[in-house]
Amino acid sequence: MLRHLLNPLDFSVEELDKLMDLAVDIEKHPAKYAHACEGKVLATCFYEPSTRTRLSFEGAMYHLGGHVLGFSSADSSSAAKGESVSDTIRVISCYADICAMRHPKEGAPLVAALKSGIPVINAGDGGHQHPTQTLTDLLTIRSLKGRLGDMTLGLCGDLKFGRTVHSLIEALSRYKGVRFVLISPPELRVPEYVLETLGKKGIPYKEVQSLEEAIPELDILYMTRVQRERFFNEDDYIRMKDFYILNKAKMELAREDMLVLHPLPRVNEISTEVDDDPRACYFKQAQYGMYIRMALILTLLGLEVQ
Repeated sequence: MLRHLLNPLDFSVEELDKLMDLAVDIEKHPAKYAHACEGKVLATCFYEPSTRTRLSFEGAMYHLGGHVLGFSSADSSSAAKGESVSDTIRVISCYADICAMRHPKEGAPLVAALKSGIPVINAGDGGHQHPTQTLTDLLTIRSLKGRLGDMTLGLCGDLKFGRTVHSLIEALSRYKGVRFVLISPPELRVPEYVLETLGKKGIPYKEVQSLEEAIPELDILYMTRVQRERFFNEDDYIRMKDFYILNKAKMELAREDMLVLHPLPRVNEISTEVDDDPRACYFKQAQYGMYIRMALILTLLGLEVQ
């Protein structure tokens, strides 16, 4: 049966565990999977710019022995001529076996999935969801912490428009003993619907403005950039962009085993002086992203490697 990944909740906890186990095996035994997707084609349909996500998908498919086709911006696709997402995916279904789609409009990958003849992976839709980044985050936390429950997670920065934040909160809400500390200025606080979800599930959280106040209690600090492309007013962006900057002085307030994650790209919210701290795991996180996307491609294509 045709299956898509549009939301991190599309996979059960048990399925996520199986997916992460596969990613770990891929990391340990890359040669075993080097020809798993021979003859298969991935279409990368990116209607807005991306570096890590697009190249991570392409790298994943190449490491599986498959091929890639696609476009990297709406300007270089027939969207510039007015073609609808529905028509685009119908055509792409004739050429490829699986599609990864990024789109600035929320719900566009869902529209594509409804008309697609191949699996569709949501590679980010506006400020809504970014499920493969969430899979990356889960694999990183599980690999480095050894668990996904019983921890305090601080999310810092743009919590209003940050699709990675929304997806991660939803995903981690299914694990026991998770507590959230939401660190943002009032203008960039988590949307109300996300807080309502936490409230209904009885998951503890608090909202604070001070990173210094929150950091000593965290097991994970998840930094995010203030996204210029989500702002309608340039003055608002300039006022918000330097609200949080993680540096060595702030890291001295943190636990010795706290991990710093970031979905990247960063601008200046994490000082480069933090990069050498062993708790800084954002580049390792990017590496895990390719392994989990390899596992996802195999899973959605129904391919098993013995």
